[in-house]
Amino acid sequence: MTSIPTPLLTQRLQSIDALRGLVILFMLLDHVRETFFLHRQVSDPMTIDATDPSLFAGRTLAHLCAPVFVLLTGLSAWLYGEKYQGRADVSAFLFKRGLFLVVLEFTLVNFAWTFQLPPSVIYLQVIWAIGISMIALSLLVCLPRPALLAVGALIVAGHNLLDGLHFGVESAMHVPWAILHDRGWLEVSEQLRLRTSYPVLPWIGVIALGYGLGPWFARGRDAQQRQHQLLLVVALYVPVRWFARLKAQRRDIAWLKYL
Repeated sequence: MTSIPTPLLTQRLQSIDALRGLVILFMLLDHVRETFFLHRQVSDPMTIDATDPSLFAGRTLAHLCAPVFVLLTGLSAWLYGEKYQGRADVSAFLFKRGLFLVVLEFTLVNFAWTFQLPPSVIYLQVIWAIGISMIALSLLVCLPRPALLAVGALIVAGHNLLDGLHFGVESAMHVPWAILHDRGWLEVSEQLRLRTSYPVLPWIGVIALGYGLGPWFARGRDAQQRQHQLLLVVALYVPVRWFARLKAQRRDIAWLKYL
Protein backbone atom coordinates (compact mmCIF):
# COMPACT_ATOMS: atom_id res chain seq x y z
CA MET A 1 0.00 0.00 0.00
CA THR A 2 1.53 3.28 -1.13
CA SER A 3 0.97 6.52 0.70
CA ILE A 4 0.07 9.74 -1.06
CA PRO A 5 2.99 12.16 -0.82
CA THR A 6 2.26 15.20 1.30
CA PRO A 7 2.71 18.49 -0.53
CA LEU A 8 5.66 20.48 0.72
CA LEU A 9 4.65 23.44 2.84
CA THR A 10 6.14 26.79 2.00
CA GLN A 11 6.12 30.09 3.82
CA ARG A 12 6.45 32.05 0.60
CA LEU A 13 3.54 34.26 -0.39
CA GLN A 14 2.43 33.25 -3.86
CA SER A 15 0.87 36.64 -4.57
CA ILE A 16 4.21 38.40 -4.01
CA ASP A 17 6.09 35.86 -6.13
CA ALA A 18 3.49 36.22 -8.91
CA LEU A 19 3.76 40.01 -8.87
CA ARG A 20 7.54 39.87 -8.92
CA GLY A 21 7.49 37.43 -11.83
CA LEU A 22 5.06 39.62 -13.76
CA VAL A 23 7.20 42.74 -13.50
CA ILE A 24 10.28 40.71 -14.48
CA LEU A 25 8.47 39.87 -17.71
CA PHE A 26 7.64 43.56 -18.20
CA MET A 27 11.28 44.43 -17.57
CA LEU A 28 12.46 41.81 -20.05
CA LEU A 29 10.08 43.24 -22.63
CA ASP A 30 11.48 46.73 -22.10
CA HIS A 31 15.11 45.63 -22.18
CA VAL A 32 14.74 44.01 -25.58
CA ARG A 33 12.51 46.72 -27.10
CA GLU A 34 15.37 48.50 -28.87
CA THR A 35 16.27 45.28 -30.68
CA PHE A 36 12.72 44.69 -31.86
CA PHE A 37 12.12 48.34 -32.77
CA LEU A 38 15.34 49.17 -34.61
CA HIS A 39 13.16 49.94 -37.64
CA ARG A 40 11.24 52.59 -35.64
CA GLN A 41 13.83 54.86 -34.07
CA VAL A 42 12.30 57.41 -31.69
CA SER A 43 13.93 59.89 -29.34
CA ASP A 44 11.46 59.16 -26.54
CA PRO A 45 9.16 56.10 -26.58
CA MET A 46 6.74 57.95 -24.27
CA THR A 47 5.99 60.57 -26.93
CA ILE A 48 2.66 59.10 -27.95
CA ASP A 49 2.22 61.13 -31.14
CA ALA A 50 5.49 59.89 -32.64
CA THR A 51 5.66 56.34 -31.26
CA ASP A 52 4.34 52.99 -32.47
CA PRO A 53 1.41 51.95 -30.21
CA SER A 54 3.01 48.62 -29.31
CA LEU A 55 6.27 50.36 -28.37
CA PHE A 56 4.41 52.93 -26.30
CA ALA A 57 2.42 50.21 -24.53
CA GLY A 58 5.55 48.18 -23.76
CA ARG A 59 7.37 51.20 -22.37
CA THR A 60 4.32 52.18 -20.28
CA LEU A 61 4.19 48.73 -18.69
CA ALA A 62 7.91 48.98 -17.91
CA HIS A 63 7.20 51.96 -15.65
CA LEU A 64 5.81 49.46 -13.14
CA CYS A 65 9.10 47.60 -12.78
CA ALA A 66 11.29 49.80 -10.57
CA PRO A 67 8.48 50.93 -8.20
CA VAL A 68 7.27 47.35 -7.70
CA PHE A 69 10.78 45.97 -7.16
CA VAL A 70 11.65 48.65 -4.60
CA LEU A 71 8.28 48.31 -2.82
CA LEU A 72 8.72 44.53 -2.61
CA THR A 73 12.27 45.04 -1.32
CA GLY A 74 10.86 46.92 1.67
CA LEU A 75 8.09 44.37 2.13
CA SER A 76 10.58 41.47 1.96
CA ALA A 77 12.75 43.20 4.57
CA TRP A 78 9.79 43.28 6.97
CA LEU A 79 9.05 39.60 6.32
CA TYR A 80 12.73 38.84 6.95
CA GLY A 81 12.49 40.62 10.29
CA GLU A 82 9.34 38.70 11.21
CA LYS A 83 11.15 35.45 10.53
CA TYR A 84 14.42 36.21 12.31
CA GLN A 85 13.11 38.70 14.92
CA GLY A 86 14.75 41.92 15.92
CA ARG A 87 15.18 45.19 14.08
CA ALA A 88 18.94 45.03 14.61
CA ASP A 89 19.15 41.94 12.41
CA VAL A 90 17.00 43.58 9.74
CA SER A 91 19.08 46.75 9.85
CA ALA A 92 22.35 44.86 9.48
CA PHE A 93 20.93 42.74 6.66
CA LEU A 94 19.69 45.81 4.76
CA PHE A 95 22.93 47.71 5.20
CA LYS A 96 25.18 44.88 4.01
CA ARG A 97 22.93 43.93 1.10
CA GLY A 98 22.53 47.56 0.05
CA LEU A 99 26.26 48.18 0.18
CA PHE A 100 26.83 45.09 -1.95
CA LEU A 101 24.40 46.40 -4.60
CA VAL A 102 26.14 49.80 -4.67
CA VAL A 103 29.52 48.12 -5.22
CA LEU A 104 27.93 45.92 -7.89
CA GLU A 105 26.62 49.00 -9.74
CA PHE A 106 30.04 50.68 -9.67
CA THR A 107 31.81 47.60 -10.99
CA LEU A 108 30.11 44.75 -12.83
CA VAL A 109 26.91 46.52 -13.90
CA ASN A 110 28.70 49.61 -15.18
CA PHE A 111 31.21 47.47 -17.07
CA ALA A 112 28.33 45.61 -18.71
CA TRP A 113 27.04 48.97 -20.01
CA THR A 114 30.32 50.63 -21.03
CA PHE A 115 32.91 47.85 -21.52
CA GLN A 116 35.53 50.26 -20.16
CA LEU A 117 38.30 49.45 -17.70
CA PRO A 118 38.99 51.77 -16.03
CA PRO A 119 35.71 53.56 -16.74
CA SER A 120 35.53 57.19 -17.81
CA VAL A 121 31.83 57.36 -16.87
CA ILE A 122 29.90 55.50 -14.18
CA TYR A 123 26.12 55.48 -14.53
CA LEU A 124 24.31 55.30 -11.19
CA GLN A 125 21.14 53.49 -12.20
CA VAL A 126 18.46 51.28 -10.68
CA ILE A 127 20.78 48.82 -8.86
CA TRP A 128 22.47 51.79 -7.22
CA ALA A 129 19.09 53.29 -6.27
CA ILE A 130 17.90 50.04 -4.69
CA GLY A 131 21.17 49.70 -2.79
CA ILE A 132 21.08 53.24 -1.39
CA SER A 133 17.39 52.79 -0.53
CA MET A 134 18.21 49.65 1.45
CA ILE A 135 20.97 51.48 3.33
CA ALA A 136 18.54 54.31 4.12
CA LEU A 137 15.90 51.82 5.27
CA SER A 138 18.47 50.20 7.57
CA LEU A 139 18.40 53.50 9.49
CA LEU A 140 14.65 54.11 9.19
CA VAL A 141 13.56 50.74 10.65
CA CYS A 142 14.12 52.16 14.12
CA LEU A 143 11.08 54.42 13.62
CA PRO A 144 7.61 53.36 14.79
CA ARG A 145 5.52 51.98 11.93
CA PRO A 146 3.15 54.99 11.71
CA ALA A 147 6.12 57.35 11.51
CA LEU A 148 7.79 55.19 8.86
CA LEU A 149 4.62 55.13 6.76
CA ALA A 150 4.27 58.89 7.16
CA VAL A 151 7.85 59.45 5.99
CA GLY A 152 7.36 57.16 3.01
CA ALA A 153 4.05 58.74 2.01
CA LEU A 154 5.42 62.27 2.42
CA ILE A 155 8.41 61.54 0.19
CA VAL A 156 6.41 59.73 -2.49
CA ALA A 157 3.60 62.30 -2.58
CA GLY A 158 5.72 65.39 -2.16
CA HIS A 159 9.09 64.92 -3.83
CA ASN A 160 7.90 66.48 -7.10
CA LEU A 161 7.34 69.75 -5.23
CA LEU A 162 11.13 69.97 -5.13
CA ASP A 163 11.52 69.81 -8.92
CA GLY A 164 12.18 73.54 -9.15
CA LEU A 165 15.00 73.42 -6.62
CA HIS A 166 18.48 73.23 -8.16
CA PHE A 167 22.03 73.91 -7.03
CA GLY A 168 24.92 75.01 -9.16
CA VAL A 169 28.21 73.16 -9.41
CA GLU A 170 29.84 75.68 -7.09
CA SER A 171 27.30 75.01 -4.32
CA ALA A 172 28.05 72.63 -1.45
CA MET A 173 24.58 71.15 -2.03
CA HIS A 174 25.26 70.23 -5.66
CA VAL A 175 26.58 66.72 -4.99
CA PRO A 176 24.06 65.58 -2.33
CA TRP A 177 21.16 67.12 -4.28
CA ALA A 178 22.24 65.46 -7.52
CA ILE A 179 22.28 62.13 -5.67
CA LEU A 180 18.97 62.70 -3.89
CA HIS A 181 16.80 64.46 -6.44
CA ASP A 182 18.40 65.90 -9.58
CA ARG A 183 19.74 63.93 -12.47
CA GLY A 184 23.13 65.35 -13.25
CA TRP A 185 26.82 64.91 -13.76
CA LEU A 186 29.33 64.72 -10.94
CA GLU A 187 32.93 65.47 -11.88
CA VAL A 188 35.14 63.19 -9.81
CA SER A 189 38.33 63.91 -11.74
CA GLU A 190 39.46 64.76 -15.26
CA GLN A 191 39.24 61.07 -16.11
CA LEU A 192 36.03 60.09 -14.32
CA ARG A 193 32.45 61.38 -14.20
CA LEU A 194 29.38 60.03 -12.45
CA ARG A 195 25.88 60.26 -13.90
CA THR A 196 23.04 60.13 -11.36
CA SER A 197 20.52 58.49 -13.67
CA TYR A 198 18.33 57.38 -10.73
CA PRO A 199 18.13 60.01 -7.96
CA VAL A 200 17.43 58.10 -4.77
CA LEU A 201 15.02 60.27 -2.73
CA PRO A 202 11.78 58.94 -4.29
CA TRP A 203 12.96 55.35 -3.93
CA ILE A 204 13.69 55.83 -0.24
CA GLY A 205 10.03 56.77 0.11
CA VAL A 206 8.87 53.73 -1.86
CA ILE A 207 10.99 51.25 0.12
CA ALA A 208 9.79 52.81 3.39
CA LEU A 209 6.18 52.32 2.30
CA GLY A 210 6.93 48.71 1.38
CA TYR A 211 8.37 48.04 4.82
CA GLY A 212 5.44 49.79 6.48
CA LEU A 213 2.97 47.60 4.55
CA GLY A 214 4.68 44.45 5.82
CA PRO A 215 2.22 43.65 8.65
CA TRP A 216 -0.55 43.32 6.05
CA PHE A 217 1.28 40.23 4.79
CA ALA A 218 2.10 38.71 8.17
CA ARG A 219 1.56 35.00 8.68
CA GLY A 220 -1.98 34.29 9.77
CA ARG A 221 -3.30 37.59 8.40
CA ASP A 222 -6.67 37.21 6.71
CA ALA A 223 -6.10 37.45 2.95
CA GLN A 224 -9.57 38.82 2.27
CA GLN A 225 -9.08 41.59 4.80
CA ARG A 226 -5.75 42.44 3.17
CA GLN A 227 -7.42 42.63 -0.25
CA HIS A 228 -10.04 45.02 1.10
CA GLN A 229 -7.35 47.24 2.60
CA LEU A 230 -5.35 47.30 -0.64
CA LEU A 231 -8.49 48.13 -2.61
CA LEU A 232 -9.13 50.99 -0.20
CA VAL A 233 -5.63 52.33 -0.88
CA VAL A 234 -6.26 52.17 -4.63
CA ALA A 235 -9.64 53.86 -4.16
CA LEU A 236 -7.94 56.71 -2.29
CA TYR A 237 -5.22 56.94 -4.93
CA VAL A 238 -7.62 57.44 -7.86
CA PRO A 239 -9.12 60.81 -6.77
CA VAL A 240 -5.64 62.07 -5.91
CA ARG A 241 -4.43 61.32 -9.44
CA TRP A 242 -7.64 62.77 -10.87
CA PHE A 243 -6.92 66.01 -9.01
CA ALA A 244 -3.33 65.96 -10.29
CA ARG A 245 -4.63 65.55 -13.82
CA LEU A 246 -6.87 68.61 -13.44
CA LYS A 247 -3.95 70.62 -12.12
CA ALA A 248 -1.82 69.44 -15.04
CA GLN A 249 -4.47 70.52 -17.55
CA ARG A 250 -4.76 73.95 -15.97
CA ARG A 251 -0.98 74.35 -16.16
CA ASP A 252 -0.96 73.01 -19.74
CA ILE A 253 1.08 69.94 -18.80
CA ALA A 254 0.49 66.59 -20.52
CA TRP A 255 -1.70 64.44 -18.25
CA LEU A 256 0.29 61.32 -19.23
CA LYS A 257 3.13 62.72 -17.16
CA TYR A 258 0.99 62.22 -14.05
CA LEU A 259 0.02 58.59 -14.64
